[in-house]
Formats: sequence, C-alpha cells, structure tokens
Amino acid sequence: MSDIKALDKEYIANTYARFPLEIVKGKGSLVYDENGGEYIDLGSGIAVTAFGIADDEWANAVSLQAGTLQHTSNLYYSSPCVKLAQMLCEKTGMKKVFFSNSGAEANECAIKTARKYAFEKKGSEYFNIITLKNSFHGRTVTTLAATGQEVFHKDFLPLTEGFLYADVNDCDGIKNMVAENKVAAIMIECVQGEGGVAALNKEFVKTVADICEKEDIILICDEVQCGNGRCGELYCYMNYGITPDIVSTAKGLGGGLPLGATLMGEKTKAVLGASDHGSTFGGNPVCCAGALSILSRIDEKLLEGVKAKSEYIFNELEGAPGVKSVSGMGLMIGIETEKNAADVINECMSNGVLVLKAKTKVRLLPALNIPDELLKKAVAVLKKACEV
Repeated sequence: MSDIKALDKEYIANTYARFPLEIVKGKGSLVYDENGGEYIDLGSGIAVTAFGIADDEWANAVSLQAGTLQHTSNLYYSSPCVKLAQMLCEKTGMKKVFFSNSGAEANECAIKTARKYAFEKKGSEYFNIITLKNSFHGRTVTTLAATGQEVFHKDFLPLTEGFLYADVNDCDGIKNMVAENKVAAIMIECVQGEGGVAALNKEFVKTVADICEKEDIILICDEVQCGNGRCGELYCYMNYGITPDIVSTAKGLGGGLPLGATLMGEKTKAVLGASDHGSTFGGNPVCCAGALSILSRIDEKLLEGVKAKSEYIFNELEGAPGVKSVSGMGLMIGIETEKNAADVINECMSNGVLVLKAKTKVRLLPALNIPDELLKKAVAVLKKACEV
C-alpha cells in the first residue's frame, strides 16, 4: 500500500469506498496513476470536469483570478459573480441567481425559497414538497429528507419533515397527492442520476408542470448532475419544453471548483430578501471565473457534439453481448449488465478505462468534449468487459 493510501486510511473519515487507484495528474480525458498508468476517464469527477482535466482555458481563467482576488465576502460587489449570474439568466430566461458551494446547498436554497413563497401566498400550512421515489437531492439533513430513497435515511432520523414521495411517471398518483396535501413545491430531476440514470417520461414531466401552473405550486428542477450541457441542452429541462420556477445546479458548472447555483424565475425572483439566506463562499471570484469559462463554451456546436457522442454510445451498447439495457440522455448514461456492475467496472479499470456505478448499473459521465477516438477506444473496452 502506498504512503498516500495508508495515510488516507489513517486520517480520512471512512465515508468513501475508494477504488485502489491514486490519480496524480491528467489532461483532457486522460488521467494517470502514481505508477504512470494511463486511463480514459468516463466519469469526469462525477460530472464535474465538463471540459476534462486541466483544461487550458479554464485553468488560465482560474489562475488569473486567483492572482487578482481570490475571495471577498458577499458584503461587497464582485465582477465574476455578477457576470456569471448575468450569463446564467441570459442563457435560461431565469431572473435571479443565488450562489453556494454545492448541489445540496443549491437545493437547500430552492427548498427555502419555495417554502417562503408558499408561506407568503397561501399560509404556513403549505409546506409540503413532493419529490420522486429514487430521487437524490443531497446529503444534508434536509436534502436527505428530499431524497426519495430510504437507504439514505435510515441512520440519520429524524429528518426534516414535510417531504412526500411520488411514484416516477405516475401522472394520476401525483395529481392525487397534490389534491390530498397542502403542497409548496414539486422537485424533480429530469434524469435521475443516483437513482439509476433514468430519464423521466415526457408526458409525466408535462403533467407535473401543468399541475404546478394550475395550483400555483413551485416547480423545482434539480439540474445538479443532469445540467450544464450534460444531457444535450444547456439544462436538461429544456429537452422537455417546460419552464421551471427554480433551477438548482452545481457539479459541471464550476468545472472542477466547488460552485452551486439556484436560479429563480419570474414567480420566485423576489422571494428572498436581505438576510433570508447567505453563504460565506458562495459566488467566490475564483470559482465564478472558472464557471464563466465553462458556461461561455457550452454552445450549440458543443451540444450537437454531446448528442452525436451520445448516439454513438447508445448505438454501440444497445443489444451488445452482456448488455440488458441502456438508459439516460446525452452523456449521462446507465448500462444494465448481465454481469455484476462492480465486476464490469473493475475489468474496465484493469484495461485503462474509468467508469462509475449508479445502483446496479454502470454509469458513464465523460467530459462533454471527449475526443471521438478516445471515446471509441473506451467503449470498445467497456463492451468487452460486459461480455459474459
């Protein structure tokens, strides 16, 4: 065992079942271990390094800002923060942005905003938030409560109250739940990541949006993993033709630095006032400079490339030996395999390809701009690993 692995075992909290691999450097979609071994990265730090490792434009933007002003409190104005908020609003049609450090925090802000809106419009009894079974919204006590998977709840009870869990793609079920409860918001991931990389049915999403509009319920789209170009549009909800009241995002937005954002639409833009919410590091100039570099390059050309790469992966894997099914959207893909997913993952790693897991599926989250030749090489390794 290397010194790093031994020291990790001694000093780091035991919250991660790490692979036996120390990554020391990388470039683009290639990473290298402590022994110089090369791997094609199809995980991108769990959908974080949107343009790969050590992307030059991102690194230059971050370095320049770090050497100019690495932090100032939110008591003062900061150009990168304001410019990023402006770009997010202009690209989405949303009206206001609150910056935080992570997806869980972005979702916490969304939940607070929705409950405050409902309290002011309807009364204090309208606090319930409907999420979906198999959803995942974070690991704080409140976002765990929002997560529709009991496996994440059991050791941390009691959780924050006021969350209801609807069946995925059950239009009648969610209509009945709204009719029977005083509901502040419905929060969905258009593609459930940790729940098994499953895209929601378009009819169901449209039904949810219609209910929210009719009943003056806040519609929250959690775009932490499926957003920022990952699913073929800037944000995944754009594939469904709906307009959320709140969008939460993180992961790929910062390109490798911690940054969460909660975007508020016309209905919710004025809900939060001074001291209603805050974050010491939210909107950090260095993180925002990196995000400006990322967001400015998620354009139609890149998104067309994401769709083309996605189509290639689906075509190669659907019906391949050992593959039961392929799910997801864009470059957020789940593969149900006849073998145990862990065995497929380990075999890929042994042959120089890094992939992830989501429930019982192999999960792919490559960089949005992964070169086609690397993608083809990696998919060939993956197909071989899937064979029984």
